[in-house]
Amino acid sequence: MAEPKRYLLWIPTLLAIVLGTAFLAAYQPDIPLAELSRKYANENSAFVDVAGMRVHYRDEGNGQIPLVLLHGTGASLHTWDAWTETLGHDFRVIRLDLPGFGLTGPAPSDDYTIQAYVQYLDEFAQALELETFHLAGNSLGGQIAWNYASRHPDRVMRLILLDPAGLPKDQATTTSTVLRLARVPVLNKLLTSMTPRSLVEQSLIEVYADPRKVSPELVDRYFELSRRPGNRQAFVSRALDYALDEDASLAGVSQPTLILWGAEDRWIPVADAQGFADGIKNTRLIIYPGVGHVPMEEHPGPTARAALSFLNN
Repeated sequence: MAEPKRYLLWIPTLLAIVLGTAFLAAYQPDIPLAELSRKYANENSAFVDVAGMRVHYRDEGNGQIPLVLLHGTGASLHTWDAWTETLGHDFRVIRLDLPGFGLTGPAPSDDYTIQAYVQYLDEFAQALELETFHLAGNSLGGQIAWNYASRHPDRVMRLILLDPAGLPKDQATTTSTVLRLARVPVLNKLLTSMTPRSLVEQSLIEVYADPRKVSPELVDRYFELSRRPGNRQAFVSRALDYALDEDASLAGVSQPTLILWGAEDRWIPVADAQGFADGIKNTRLIIYPGVGHVPMEEHPGPTARAALSFLNN
């Protein structure tokens, strides 16, 4: 039997080197919470214990009536920076990093169902002694907001939904690249440690209609906060907990509601806007041409002014 050619003996070693190099290139370690806090908390930041978590929030503004703002999947309270500046003149603006995101980090229960988020929000409101308040949310935050409003009609005064999730349909379907990857067995395990910055940038390009607005600083913020210890595993868990709360319905939302939607939303189609408007009795719908999934970031001035007008009338 002929001996194998000598160069063939090197193939396993070369393959190991290639795979090892690829892993090292893609591997992104967690960033310590203390380091992230120095960069992404500020003088308005505060922390409150809720359901075993140290929830990061900001309580700002000159008004007396509270307005609570909820961000979407993969985001943080920073998504509302421009809105806070505009609305803070008239309202007490409260925004938080939801469980699994930002500086708050993972929930000890590893429960990221909508029911759990509604309960987290209720405990947060109780911790801040909020008896009644306006409520606004984008994407996942919008889904939490309308579910909360339907379950606590006595707590929510007015509701603002920006490209919200949760319209009754097959929630397993998504055009989000990163959410699709997070639902693939084995591959989703790799996402908890191998998260290329390019993947975060691609996700932002998907949610912005105008890619020119996706700045390096914006990508850095999303990328770095995703690497808070526990956040990437929480993201995977949340992606797998996409089922609707079957006990909630849009018909249960009785509050006056403003719906804002980006016409170029690639994650949740603009066709869903009319579904929400039809399902909630007392609504006003505004669709913004040339805007994507995060109108409060991409088109902050007009959307904040629309919110201000709605809340003041």
